[in-house]
Parts: sequence; structure tokens; C-alpha cells
Amino acid sequence: MTLGRGRATALIAFSACCFGSIPVLVTLASQAGSPLVNTLAWRFAIAAVLLFGLGGSLARAGVERKRLATLVFGAGAGQALINGLSLSALRWIPAATLTFLFYTYPAWVTVFAVVRRTERLTPLRVVALLLSLAGIGLMVGAPGSAELHPLGLLLALSSAVAYAAYIPFLGRLQVGIAPAAAAGYTAVGASVAFFIVGAATRSLVLDVGARGWLPIAAIAVFSTALAFVAFLRGLAVLGPVRTAIVSTIEPFWAGILAALVLGQRIGPGALAGGALIATAVILLQRGGASEVADTSPPAPATP
Repeated sequence: MTLGRGRATALIAFSACCFGSIPVLVTLASQAGSPLVNTLAWRFAIAAVLLFGLGGSLARAGVERKRLATLVFGAGAGQALINGLSLSALRWIPAATLTFLFYTYPAWVTVFAVVRRTERLTPLRVVALLLSLAGIGLMVGAPGSAELHPLGLLLALSSAVAYAAYIPFLGRLQVGIAPAAAAGYTAVGASVAFFIVGAATRSLVLDVGARGWLPIAAIAVFSTALAFVAFLRGLAVLGPVRTAIVSTIEPFWAGILAALVLGQRIGPGALAGGALIATAVILLQRGGASEVADTSPPAPATP
């Protein structure tokens, strides 16, 4: 059945809200006694099973063993690192602030592309980069943001920079592989990494009760597997530019949900900074930066 533009937009909005819910759900799991490593290990393990089921096939479909191993362990380790960096920041900064700061990754993608001389620094991109920097500065120094801890800010921005470097790497690995299968193999690698770390640090916990398992299951099912499939279906119809524009609701949804569920309020200055970052994302996409557009992440790492 052909998917219309309206339904495709709804799917992208759904996926953005699911991805934007991750910091809040991780916080709820943590409050129930599930360490971050434990939450992420089970998130990716459950999601991998679901992604393979939704993707329709576990077969390697001619993918050479060495490349498959790189996808599982290389891309999986990268996914684990990015998730670990970003979600660790929740110990020091609110969920909405984390999501806004992580959302600066398209700006860092553009910076890397310019440094590698694969993209030109056009006036539109300069404006977008300045908006991103202004948004960061406004959020850090905004009224009501006194609770922002330097380490939390560093972790959030580091995860955005790491994701910007990770996108082209993942894009090259996924060539010729069905996106759902590639995401499934990556999830396997990420879960293995977190289970190893969890075992080494004795952070794997099963006895977290329903209060712990419900948010973990929600992250795996809705905020990973279903969100990813919805993102892919919408992306195929809307294209990367429109998809990126619709996806800018993600950090705002994170702010609304954090306020409703966790009682975390985001001040007007911080919200204005987030709006500048979202505007920069839209400008970068409309500016045609191929690194951003062509690698519009088939599987957003999400904070």
C-alpha cells in the first residue's frame, strides 16, 4: 500500500516523539533501581530481536563475514559509546537540555565535512553554525539554567560530536544492507558491549520490578524498534529534508514530557536556545549539506 505524505509525516512525528522519550524513560528506570548500563543492555537486546522480526530476515544476504563483524562490533561499539556518553549526562542536566544539546550534531557533521573539504562553507551554513553556537551559549547561560553542571554539558556535547563522526562511518557500513537488518546487527553489537561492561562492573540487575521493566520495555519496543521502522517508512516518502524538519519536534517533545512526568522545567531562555538549534538543523537541511542529507541517520542514535 502506497503511503501518503500525511501518513508519512505522522510516522516521522511518532518516531520523533518516541526517540525524544528516551531520556525520560531512562530516568524512570534509574529511579526504579536499574543502572544505566543495565537499561541500555536490555534495550538493545530486546530491540535487536524486534528489528530482525520486523526486518523480515536474519540472513546475511551475501554480506561478507568481515564486513558483518565490523557492523556488529564496530558500529555496535559506536552506538554504545554515544548512548553511554549522552545518557550519562542525565545525572547532571535535565532531559530536555540533553536532547537539545545532542541535537547540535548536524552542525558538527557540517564542520567535519568542511574540514575534510567535502563541503563548502556557504553563507547559509555559516548562519546555521552561528545559530547552533548561539543556542548552546543561550542554554548554558540562560536564566533558570543554574542547575546545569559542566560535566553534564560536556557529556551531552561530546555525544553529539561523536555521533557526527559516527554517521558517515555507519553510512559506509550499511551500503547494500537492508536498513532494518543493519540496525538489528548494530543493536546486537551495542547490547553485547553493554552486557560486557555490566558484567565487569556488576551493574546487571534483573530484580527492578515492574517500575523498572516497564520503562526498559518501552525504550526497546517503542523508542527503538517501532520508532526506527516508522522513521524509515516516513523517510522513504518525505525524503531527508522534510524528515529532518518534522523531526525537530523531538527535543521539544522531550521538554514537555520531562515537565509532565519528571517535573523538570525548562526556562524560557533555555527554550529559546533550543529553538535556535532546531532552526539551525532546518537551515542545514535546506542548505543541501550532503553529509547531513544523504546520511540522515537511518537509525538515530538518540540521547
